[in-house]
Amino acid sequence: MSISQYIKEIGRGAAGARSLDRTQSQDLMAQVLDGQVTDLEIGAFALAMRVKGETVDELIGFADAMQARTLMIDSDRPVVVIPSYNGARKLPNLTPLLAMCLAQEGVRVLVHGQRHDKARVTSCEVFAALGMPPLESAAAVHECWRRHEPAFVLTETLCPPLQRLLDVRWVVGLRNAGHTIAKLMQPIAGAPALRLASHTHPEFGALMGEFARRTAADLMLLRGTEGEAVADPRRCPKIETWLGGASAAELGCPAQEGTLAELPLLPRAIDAATVAVYIQAVLSGEKPTPAPLERQVALLLQGIARLQSAPAKERRA
Repeated sequence: MSISQYIKEIGRGAAGARSLDRTQSQDLMAQVLDGQVTDLEIGAFALAMRVKGETVDELIGFADAMQARTLMIDSDRPVVVIPSYNGARKLPNLTPLLAMCLAQEGVRVLVHGQRHDKARVTSCEVFAALGMPPLESAAAVHECWRRHEPAFVLTETLCPPLQRLLDVRWVVGLRNAGHTIAKLMQPIAGAPALRLASHTHPEFGALMGEFARRTAADLMLLRGTEGEAVADPRRCPKIETWLGGASAAELGCPAQEGTLAELPLLPRAIDAATVAVYIQAVLSGEKPTPAPLERQVALLLQGIARLQSAPAKERRA
C-alpha cells in the first residue's frame, strides 16, 4: 500500500485516526527507511504519528522494519544494550558511567545513540571526553569488549536510514516514531541482549511493558533521567525487568520514597569534560558511586547471570 493511504488512516486527528496492524506498520516504516517516499510524506507521517501516538502493534511493526536494516554484531555471551538519545540538560549524563561500571564487572556493553544534540550533552560527547570515540565496525566493538570497555556506536553506523528519520526532528521541531524505535534497537546476534528502556510518562511505560511481553524481549524498564535509561543519582526510580517476555519481579525494585537523608556528590557542571572527570573519579574509587546507580548495576548483573545460565532452548528473545 502506498504511504498516502497509510497517512489517510493515521492522520485523521487524535479522535478520528485509525491504527495500523503490525504488517501495515512494517510496510510503512520500510518505505520510509528505504527512501521510497518524499520529504513531504515523511513530514506528514512524523506529525500524524506524533498526534495519534503509537499502539503496540504499530511499535512492533516499526521495530521489525528497523531491525531488518540494522547492522548485527555477533556475540557468544549476553550483552547489555543501552540506548542514549536524550542526553543531559540539567543533570550530568551518567549513562557512560553506568556502561563503564558494568564493563568493569566483565559485562559486554553496547551503547548506541547520536553524536550531537543542539540543546543537550550527549553520551557520545562524554565518551569522547573519556578518550573513547565512536566505533565504526564490529571488529572495533569486539576489541573494546576484550579490554573490558563499553562500546559506543553511532546510530548512523548501526542503521543509516534510521538516522535520516531522526534528523527530521531538526526540520519539523518534534521527535517522531523513529526516536521511539531507536531506543528498542537490538543489534546483537548469537546471544541474548538485555536492553534498557526508559519512559517519562506512565502510559508509555505500560506500552513498553506490553512490547516486552509481545516480543518475548529481555528488557529493563525505568523512569528515565531526563530521558536516559540510567537511574536518577538522587533517588532510585521504579525498575521493572522482563526476561523472554516474562516479568522478573526479583530483577526490579520499587521507586524510592520519602525524604532524602543526603544528596549524592555530583559535578556542579554538566559539560562533557566535567562529567568525564567525575566518572573517572568514581571508577577510581575517589568518589562514591551514587546508590541508585549501584542498585541498577546490581540488578543488571543478576539479569545477565540469568541469561548466561539459561539453556539456549529456554531463551525466547
